[in-house]
Amino acid sequence: MSDVLISQAPPRAAGGLSATLVLALGTFAVGTDAFVVAGFLPSMADDLHVSPATAGQSITVFAAAYAVLSPVLATLLARLPRRTLLVRALTVLGVANLASALAPGLAVLLAGRVLAAAGAAAYTPNAGAVSASLVRPELRARALAVVIGGLTIATAIGVPLGNAASHWLGWRTALGLVAGLCLLVAAALRVIMPQVPGNARVPLRTRLAVLRRPAVLTVLPLTVLGMGASYTAYAYSVPVLDAVGVSEGSVPWMLVLYGLGAVAGNLAAGWATDRWGSTVVLTAGYGAMAAALGALAWLAAARSTVVPLVALLVLLWGAAGWCQTPPQQHRLIEVAPQETPLVVSLNSSAIYAGIGLGTVLGGATLGSGAAVVYGLGAGIAAVALLFLRWSASRN
Repeated sequence: MSDVLISQAPPRAAGGLSATLVLALGTFAVGTDAFVVAGFLPSMADDLHVSPATAGQSITVFAAAYAVLSPVLATLLARLPRRTLLVRALTVLGVANLASALAPGLAVLLAGRVLAAAGAAAYTPNAGAVSASLVRPELRARALAVVIGGLTIATAIGVPLGNAASHWLGWRTALGLVAGLCLLVAAALRVIMPQVPGNARVPLRTRLAVLRRPAVLTVLPLTVLGMGASYTAYAYSVPVLDAVGVSEGSVPWMLVLYGLGAVAGNLAAGWATDRWGSTVVLTAGYGAMAAALGALAWLAAARSTVVPLVALLVLLWGAAGWCQTPPQQHRLIEVAPQETPLVVSLNSSAIYAGIGLGTVLGGATLGSGAAVVYGLGAGIAAVALLFLRWSASRN
């Protein structure tokens, strides 16, 4: 789900991936911060004296702020030296998590999440760009894969670890640990990474001009639909998994399975897209997501407890939800090859817009029961599949 931009700066280091590994640790922190809230939403809601659906707004505002701020910050901060930018972005992210951890009420928490989104939106695209500029040309793809891997690994283990930390130590401590990791990586980057100059500033109007292309406009909405389908239920993992027989203490293990599915789905989708094309991979992904969420809806409605089956469905759900990014990026690059960095960045904004949409819809239907939430996610996945077939026939 990375919005990696290709840096215009010349390489400043002739080999080695040491700085890239630290950059990947930063994307791991960003990914953990972005999704960790889903693992302790009920306890956070209880502590702040609001409903889980209301507490879910913290995920919504983060996603919406990221989607809006990503292209804006890319324009405003273009000329800033890259090391300075990355260190400051992680520092902002760390301070924002501390503010969220100490929040006395929902308003301060939401403000902290908006600030965290600003730090994440400034860090993630530039981390990938810098990693590509710091290594020899033959290592650039590997460096990009390492940085992107930080996000997917966060989905696999960062979020479950955050859930476990909140279970044993409290949600405030969990956010405090994420803040500490952000500040630690910021300090490491300040020491390890060489300075890389900024890029020429491209006006925001120029960056967004590509949105006037009909071919691009038929691809980006699919990203919103696909991520919205997955996050309708994922944002409220604890209550909806409880409805299918998963105890709160077992939720971290289910989130691990979801994350493992996400990593596997992301990796497999890249290989399969090269072999069979984007449409085939996306068709399989949206079909699998609709089937997995539909089956979970049936189990919730029937009040049936078959934990091994639930585990398999959660694994499939994670794989289907995160197999979208490689083929969607491939489709965008095909329709706008001259604006590759820009359309990939816009796809990332669409990812977070979808996460925000799914969280809103899930929160609005959570009171009606988990079966409705799962069913809504399955329905959106089916709509995504139909939209895919329509858009593929036009491009």
